[in-house]
Amino acid sequence: MNPVPFSASGVSFGIHQWRGSGPATLHVHHSDDEAWHVLDGDLTFRYADRTETVGPGKTVFVPAGTAHTYTAGESSLSDRANATTERFDRRAPVRS
Repeated sequence: MNPVPFSASGVSFGIHQWRGSGPATLHVHHSDDEAWHVLDGDLTFRYADRTETVGPGKTVFVPAGTAHTYTAGESSLSDRANATTERFDRRAPVRS
């Protein structure tokens, strides 16, 4: 069964189901928090001072002002739900 990717935006935040990796370099959202919940596979998050790898069922929260990026594991496209604030959500197009 291949479920349809989920995407919803409200007044204060949006949740979108994405696959794949983030940008190749660290980036910062100065005014917006961001969170990921891994649904399948694994994601490796890189910060200025460390890395962490998380798998299905795990959630990562990145506060505004934190330099970060993430890479999907090689064995999977790493299906995940990404929650962003409404202001951030309007800037970023939904990717699948």
